Amino acid sequence: MSRLMRPALALMLLAAIGWMLLNREHWDPQQVQAFIEGLGWAGPVVFVLLYAVGTVLFFPGSVLTLAGGALFGPLWGTLINLTGATLGAVLSFLVARYLASDWVERRLGGRLKQLKEGVEQEGWRFVAFVRLVPLFPFNLLNYALGVTRIPLWTYAWSSFLFMAPGALVYTWMGYVGREALTGGEGLVQKALLGLALLAVVAFLPRLVARLRQGTMLTVEALKARIDHGENLLLLDVRSPEEFSGEMGHIPGARNIPLDRLAQALDELAEWVERPVALICRTDRRSSRAAQLLARNGFADLHVVRGGMTAWNAAGYPVER
Repeated sequence: MSRLMRPALALMLLAAIGWMLLNREHWDPQQVQAFIEGLGWAGPVVFVLLYAVGTVLFFPGSVLTLAGGALFGPLWGTLINLTGATLGAVLSFLVARYLASDWVERRLGGRLKQLKEGVEQEGWRFVAFVRLVPLFPFNLLNYALGVTRIPLWTYAWSSFLFMAPGALVYTWMGYVGREALTGGEGLVQKALLGLALLAVVAFLPRLVARLRQGTMLTVEALKARIDHGENLLLLDVRSPEEFSGEMGHIPGARNIPLDRLAQALDELAEWVERPVALICRTDRRSSRAAQLLARNGFADLHVVRGGMTAWNAAGYPVER
């Protein structure tokens, strides 16, 4: 690609995205539905292409997914929506990898480092996590993953598979909306099933967060890892008074109270893909801290069983 072609294409893409963002409120599922219905047999193909282009241009995916459910029903609609979303995600990925990497890095700033480290450490598992847990906006995430080292094929199949739960729910809601307008049978049962599916998808981030937590550490295992010189973060989530109080703290531990942890995530960015041992008085607060960190992308978390109570009972050294 010539030196002038790349910036010219990037400017054209930015102009198209800007136009879409400025005019997005003028689009709704009914408009998309009316347009596709007028195309007859070509409707599904055009819809997939429309979905793909819309994804690249930051068109709201939920609008298209709802329209797909209303147009094609819950089963075919889910497949068509997923195909369009995956194709759009792949196109955005390729644009970022070969054309707009500088723009993506400016938009994401420091969080791009988190993505790169996550992909390098976990590969498709990290893609699965960020597809199921909405840490990043869908459209921007597609571009962001394009500047990582993940292979295109791995990115494509993992995106298709792990976008499926959300696609199924929104497609079903679009289908139920169409049934409500046309007076379809069994509307109450279909609506209740839709709410059940929505509840399941809403629970997925908590489930994924639990799966990303490592095994609990005994104080003996933690002491062995410290003595071995392992580079891990000792994160004590007690209050400052407890941290420097009678029980003391493990030498080298860092104190961020649980009630301040959500506001201090940026301070811990370098530990997103590295081991973190969580400590409190016992292990209740540290378990809650592990759940919070897991929901925000931290991948190697270990709650210290028994906390400082067990550490002191074992006679290990402390600082006060």
